[in-house]
Amino acid sequence: MFERLDEIERTYDEVERQLADPEVIADQARLIELSRRHAELGEVVRAYRAWRSAGEDLATARQLQREERSADGRVLLEEEIADAQARQATLEERLRRALVPKDPNDDKDVIVEVRAGTGGDEAALFASDLYRMYTRWAEQHGFKVEELSQSASDLEGVKEAVFAVKGRGAWSRLKYEAGVHRVQRVPVTESQGRIHTSAAGVNVLPEADPVEITIDPNDLKIDVYRSTGPGGQSVNTTDSAVRITHLPSGIVVSMQDEKSQIQNREKAMRVLRARLLDRAISEQQAQLAAERRSQVRSLDRSERIRTYNFPQDRVTDHRIGLSVGDLPGVLEGRGLDRIIDELAARDAESALAAAEATA
Repeated sequence: MFERLDEIERTYDEVERQLADPEVIADQARLIELSRRHAELGEVVRAYRAWRSAGEDLATARQLQREERSADGRVLLEEEIADAQARQATLEERLRRALVPKDPNDDKDVIVEVRAGTGGDEAALFASDLYRMYTRWAEQHGFKVEELSQSASDLEGVKEAVFAVKGRGAWSRLKYEAGVHRVQRVPVTESQGRIHTSAAGVNVLPEADPVEITIDPNDLKIDVYRSTGPGGQSVNTTDSAVRITHLPSGIVVSMQDEKSQIQNREKAMRVLRARLLDRAISEQQAQLAAERRSQVRSLDRSERIRTYNFPQDRVTDHRIGLSVGDLPGVLEGRGLDRIIDELAARDAESALAAAEATA
C-alpha cells in the first residue's frame, strides 16, 4: 500500500509543478484537467502526509519516554503515545478507503426515468410521488432539475417522467435508486379502506457527453408525429413530436413536450446517449467476471429494491435490510439521505474488502 502511496505523492507533486507552468495556464482545457487531477490526488496525499506526521510524533514520544526518568513524565508521554497511535490508526483507515477505485461516473449529471408499474391509477400516483421526492431532494442539495418529458395520467399522477439532475456528484448519490419501488397504502379510489400494493420503476443513467458516445446517423430511424395528451387527443397542429430508434440496439426514445421538433430531437438524443452509455457500462461489467461487483449495485435493476409502507410509516430498502420511519419525510426528499448514506457506506465497505482481497 505504501509503495502505491509514494507513487501517488510523486504524481501529485508533478501535477502541482505543471499547474505553475505558464504554458499550462494558457491552455484552458489542460488546466481544467490538471486541476481536477490535483484535487483528486490531494485528498489521498494530505491523509498520507498526516499519517507520516503522526508516525513521526509517535516515534519521538517513544524515544522521549525511554529517556525520561521521572514517573510523572513517563505517564504524560504514555498519553502522547496513545494519542499518536489513535491518530495514526484513524488516518490509516482513511487512506485505505481513499485508495479504493472510484466510480468514474460519480461526478456526472444523471437522467432519471420514473415509470408507473403494476397498479393502474394508484401506480401512476406513486410514480408522481417518487418524481416529486427526487426533484425536491435535488433542490435541497443544490442540484438543478431539468424536466425532459412527462406523460400525465387521469388522476394527476404520471405514467412516465424523465428529467435530468445536474450538478457534481449527482450520479454518486442517485445511482442507488435504480430498480422497482413498491408502495403499500389505501388508494384514494378505494372505498372499502383496503390496502393495495402498487409499483413504479426507476432508472438512473449517467448523462453521456457527446464525445463519450458516438452515434452514427445511419444507425438512427427518426419519426415525427403530432403530440398527444391524456386519452390520446392531439394537442399540437404540427409534427413536433420525435421518436428516435437506434437500430443496432433497438433502443427507442420519444419526446413530445416541446413545441419545437428540434428541441424534442435534442432531448431525445440526450436520453439515447445516456441509455447507450448505461448499456456499455453494463456490458463491460458483465465481461469482467473475475472482478468483484458491488454488493449494492450487483442486483438486477428489475428487482424490487424498496417498499414504502404507509400503514406502518416505514420505508424498507431490501438490498441491505434497512428500515427507517418518517415515510412522509422521505417522500419530501429530506429523509432520503438516511437511506442513500447507508447504501453508499455498504458499497464502500464491499469495495474496500474486494480491493484488499486482490491486493
